[in-house]
Amino acid sequence: MAAFPVPGSRRRIRRAHVIAAGCAMALCTTVAAPAAADGGTTTATAKPTIVLVHGAFADASSWNRVVERLERHGYTVIAPANPLRGLYNDSTYIASVLDSIKGPMVLVGHSYGGALISSAAAGNPRVKSLVYVAALMPDVGENGMSLAARFPSELDTATKSVPYRAGGLSGTDLYLKPDRLHQVFAADLPESTTRLMAVTQRPAATTAFSEKAKVAAWKHIPSWFLVAKQDKTINPDQERFEAKRAGSHTVEIDSSHVAMIAHPEAVTDLVLQAATAAESARPMLPDTGSRAESALTGIAAASLIAGTGAVLLGRRLRRPTP
Repeated sequence: MAAFPVPGSRRRIRRAHVIAAGCAMALCTTVAAPAAADGGTTTATAKPTIVLVHGAFADASSWNRVVERLERHGYTVIAPANPLRGLYNDSTYIASVLDSIKGPMVLVGHSYGGALISSAAAGNPRVKSLVYVAALMPDVGENGMSLAARFPSELDTATKSVPYRAGGLSGTDLYLKPDRLHQVFAADLPESTTRLMAVTQRPAATTAFSEKAKVAAWKHIPSWFLVAKQDKTINPDQERFEAKRAGSHTVEIDSSHVAMIAHPEAVTDLVLQAATAAESARPMLPDTGSRAESALTGIAAASLIAGTGAVLLGRRLRRPTP
């Protein structure tokens, strides 16, 4: 004969199921909480710091008009002094500057500064975007000289070599000839401005253009490129070639080589595009997959345990009393 539960047992069964369900929810919450609390998969990153790297014959003040605009948009900006002593020395120095910055970064390089950000950013997961402004963008094994040989410009006719000695070392510096700087370097700036630029220019050691790139961060980091269509320092066709090879988001403007001085609005707009992309990017967690799998496994296990407990408790309560 079938056994019937004693009076009140149905209420105990319902209560048992409620308790079991509550336990399952608690266990699921406990297992899933670490994934949600991590925050990496649900929130965007903070505003990146913008690092502006100048090129040869210039200094950090060449970024002044861009800095002002970026700061008005709420960004922290750093424009370090580029030593201009050689690709290996200078990229190591810029990399050390990056080590001092917390959080995500966007690197912007003008001219020779483009070669530096390509090297300095390699292996740094906090660099989210690279921006090249009328810049060198060498691949591994290339240098400024090899690229210029493929895409000649007027720069060769506008430089002079001057030997230097410093700290027991010696080498050769390259300067722009004062009477050629306006035409080749900054044709869309007033001559009164370019005369001052000629006097205050910072020379670059020849090793800045002869040392070959050992890494190319643009192969792994999203990039943006501004092509200066009136550039006579770096051939615009070279800039297009570099940008296409890298798959860069590219804009072209009617500008001389010093676009950040002559057209700061266009340069700022491009940097903001790269910065916005960096802000919207989700931070990558190396163990995201394992965490998700653990959470799903934990939820399934919690449900199984709770369900089994409910069944066993229900069977016990259904037994007739002796």
